[in-house]
Amino acid sequence: MPRAVAPPKPKLNWRLWLRLTAWVAVAAGLAFGAREVDGFLLSDPRFGMQTLEFRGLTYASRDRLRAVFDPDFGRSVFDIPLAERRRHLLAVDWVSTASISRIWPNRLVVTIHERTPAAFAKLAMGNSNRYRFGLIDNDGVLLSLPPHVRFHLPVLAGVTETQTEADRKVRVSAMLHLLDDMGPQAKDISEVNVVSPEDLRVITTVQGRAVELWVGDQHYRARYQAFLSHYPEIHAHSEDSAIFDLRMDDRISAR
Repeated sequence: MPRAVAPPKPKLNWRLWLRLTAWVAVAAGLAFGAREVDGFLLSDPRFGMQTLEFRGLTYASRDRLRAVFDPDFGRSVFDIPLAERRRHLLAVDWVSTASISRIWPNRLVVTIHERTPAAFAKLAMGNSNRYRFGLIDNDGVLLSLPPHVRFHLPVLAGVTETQTEADRKVRVSAMLHLLDDMGPQAKDISEVNVVSPEDLRVITTVQGRAVELWVGDQHYRARYQAFLSHYPEIHAHSEDSAIFDLRMDDRISAR
């Protein structure tokens, strides 16, 4: 009876093991080196933030922006959570976009792109008949009035602080559409009331007298020009009236 032959033992691939051992050693070395570098960048006093520079800043409050980084002075610039700081910067009213750069060895540079105001926002103060004024941009974001700066903008009535930005944006868009349709005569309009975006009212001055015109939702320039053309006749018949309804294209009514 033939004897059973044992299968040959697999040979150990020393080259493969040496290669794997070398790679493990390299990976361990890199991890150790990275940990040492991180520790160095986070703890060495030379990297503690000493300088904070703002670029593109005109109207936004420098004090409010600087306050975002108050906890970071002396802290390693490589340990500052830039994404979190950027979110806080975007909460400042005038800031549209913001970016933050680490500058070796201990500086941060903050680049701001500010919002552009579209109108003065006439904001009611509680339930009283008094108002305060701010600014509002195309996106419906309310902006604080910067000191010692003059803007030549129309007044926008009918927006409130309790409305959402989306609601205010609809109203700003309605105002901008009206002013665009008015063409060169948009400069005559001092105030646009957007309480109802589909039924606009404007205030203008005719022959030195302030009047309120109800202009609806279309044909703004044509209706305004028709009113100016017929104003002498309108004034003769409605001398005491200061509110006029132009929403019917074939007639003008005093209110």
